[in-house]
Formats: sequence, structure tokens, C-alpha cells
Amino acid sequence: MHKIDFDLVEMTMDTMKYVIDRVSSTTTTIGKPKKAEELKALVGETVTEKGIGGEYAFKLWRKHLAKANVPVDHPRNLAFVPAAPTRAAIMFDLITSASSIHGAYWMEGAGGIFCENEAMRWMVSLTGLPEGAFGVFTSGGTAANLSAIVAARENWRRSDDKHQSEKGLIITSIGAHSSVKAMAKVADIDVVLVDTEDCLEKDALQESIDALSVKERQRLFAVVGTGGTTNAGIIDDLDGIASICNHENLWFHVDAAYGGGALMADSVKHLFKGIEKADSITIDPHKWMFSPYDCGAVIYKNPELAKKAHSQEGSYLDIFKDEGAHGFNPTDYQIQLTRRVRGLPLWFSLAMHGTDRYKEAVERGIELAQIAGRLIKDMPHVELVRDPSLSCVLYRRIGWKPEDYTHWTYENHESGFALVTPTKWKTGDRFETVSRFCFINPDTTEEDIRMILETMS
Repeated sequence: MHKIDFDLVEMTMDTMKYVIDRVSSTTTTIGKPKKAEELKALVGETVTEKGIGGEYAFKLWRKHLAKANVPVDHPRNLAFVPAAPTRAAIMFDLITSASSIHGAYWMEGAGGIFCENEAMRWMVSLTGLPEGAFGVFTSGGTAANLSAIVAARENWRRSDDKHQSEKGLIITSIGAHSSVKAMAKVADIDVVLVDTEDCLEKDALQESIDALSVKERQRLFAVVGTGGTTNAGIIDDLDGIASICNHENLWFHVDAAYGGGALMADSVKHLFKGIEKADSITIDPHKWMFSPYDCGAVIYKNPELAKKAHSQEGSYLDIFKDEGAHGFNPTDYQIQLTRRVRGLPLWFSLAMHGTDRYKEAVERGIELAQIAGRLIKDMPHVELVRDPSLSCVLYRRIGWKPEDYTHWTYENHESGFALVTPTKWKTGDRFETVSRFCFINPDTTEEDIRMILETMS
């Protein structure tokens, strides 16, 4: 199984041909999922005592299994937050896997971690955080948010012995990403939600803090603001939130997993005023920085506080902290010990193309949202729910019920034309089902948008 023979060489050639075809292709199709029993009927038993052979297994993948996936980089995949990894990043992701680097400690992965840190320095520079700020790559926004909040909680607990036995409390808005509430469960932290899906303003936050009981106020240690909500691309009043956090002695975390890429864009960077005052920031390069899945990142104003929270101890780990192995150890700053050097593909793509090309690609996503807004205004059967923000557009089909949106989504997906999914938007006291675009891929065209909207007529 670990030896080199002719079959392995042949299989390697087949694999490389598949990668070359995929990377160089300009026409990808939107696959569609099948039920597990359908896939089982198509491929049969694949994990057996004697094996089915690489050539046959690869054939099953190409013929049946690959087609049951939706490529996140299809130009008409505008659902959720899609992705559009550069071809350079995709290629280097293959090299990352082939290199078998353990990216937890400098002693084992110095070359790869050096490259990650080069990319990280550029990301930190976008935020405007002060000298000394730094971060690490994680598996995604959930792991990054969890790492930041655990660092915040441990810092709070160290500040007063009375906090050691208390359950922490954080405040965010209902517009915050679902991962904020999910990671709070993992960390056993309570969450107070400010009832706004729009911009979380300074006054609303202060009112929520003032409404807490004395005991709740003692448990409050952090506020999570959002730098581009997933649902609508809304940026909270980061500067106002920062001033409150400073006055109330609270950790300020900014979840910019999706919107953080827009820090590159001159047209909207001013909207992030105050992010440079954050104690920690989440950004997902696998979203708007054109890196392959999975690649998130957490950045700290004071990395030493994170190190105190996350650095793991064990006799088998002591050698990594010896002077002979001196260097930056990513595992000390986030929740994972075992990690791949997932920032390598981003580094290679940045090195190959330069940051100006990245800026252009992000500006194109913002431009596409504005184009979609104009098209919607010109069509009689659809209307904007709110003005486009960053690269998100919420719009409604006039006269439709929730089930109409669902049927339309499945119809377009089944035909292989597009994947655009509904969401909900709170207006007053009610949640309305609407449709949503999120533009990441610069290859999406105005005609793509027009054709999708026309299928609603």
C-alpha cells in the first residue's frame, strides 16, 4: 500500500490529468445531489476486504460521484457564500497535500509556516491593527470565532478569581452568523441577542448592556460585531461598538469571515472604520480571498493573550518549545493541535498574482451586486428588499409565497442552470421569505444575472 509500483505511477498520471482538466476548464456544470440509496445503486460496494482497484474507484468518481456535487466556483452558483479559488491556489493545494507537512509546530513545518505567515502579515495589514498583531489559519469561521472567544473568556477569567467558576456571557445581534451561537454552545457561554438584523448600532448595544442584571453584567466579557453579515452583507457600527467595549472593559471580536475580503476594496473599506480597534478578527480566505476550502483565519491584537489560552502542554510536546526548535507555533493560538498548512495555497496565489489582482477581483464582486440591483429595479416582476451591501443582494419576486421560492430554486438546480436559494429577512415583527444573491466569482456576468432573474417572470 505504501510501495511504488507501476499501478501507482499510472494512477498518479490519471490523477494529474483529472486535475489539469479541472483547473484548465472554462465550462463547469452545476451538479445536483442524489439520495444515498441512489448513489449506492450506481457504485455498489466500494470499501471491501480486497479493494476494488484504483482505476475502477476513480472511474466511479468521475462517472457518478463527482456529478453529485455542486462546484462552489460555478459562475451561476450564487447561494450561501460561494467561493472562487484561483487556479494557482487550487494547484498549490495539491502540492500542500503531497508535501505531507504537519503545520502545528515550526520544528516540523518551518518552510510551510513561513509561507503562511507571509500571507498572514498581508491580511493583518488590511485590518489596520497595531504593531504586534498577528494570527493563524484555521479550518474556517467557526473554528476562528471559537478560538477568539475562548481566548477572550480565559483572559476574563484570569482578570478576577471570581470569574473562574462563572459562566461567561457575550452580546451579539440576531444578524450575526450562526457559527457565533454554535461556538457559544461548545464553549458553554450564554449569548444575549440584540434584536436587529440590520446594522448593530452603538446605542442599541448600550441599551442591551444597561438592561442586564447586576449578575449578568459581571458575567459579560465580550461583544461580537459583524464585518459583513452573511445574509445581507451588513457591516455593524464597528467604531461605536469599539468605544463601548473600551469603556465597559469588554473584549471586542469582529466576525468578518465573509466581509473581510472587502478590506481590500477602496470603494468600501471606509465602512469598516473601527475594525482596527478590535481585540480579535475572523476572516475566511476561502470566501472572498479566493483560496480553496478549507481556510479560515483568526487575528489577534495581542497574540500573547491567545497563546495563554490555547498553548497545549504535554511531555511529548516539550521538544517543540525547546530553543533548538525555536519558531512560530500556530497551534499555540487556536483550538487545533493537528493542522495542515492550509494557508499555503493563499500564499502561492498571492505570490504569483500580486495583491492588486486580488483587489480588482473583490471590487468586481461589489460591482456585480450593484449591477444586479439596477437590473432588479428595471424589471417589473422583482424588487429590492434593501439596497445591495458589499456583494449581497436581497430581492423579492412580487406576489410569491415561500413555497414558490423553494420550487424555483429546485427547478433551476435540477436543470443544471443555477443555484440561487431563498433566505428570510426580518421586517418589523415578521420574517419574510426572499431571494438572495452573493457574488464572489469575478467570472459571473451581467447576462448570468439577467437570465436568472428572467426565470422568475
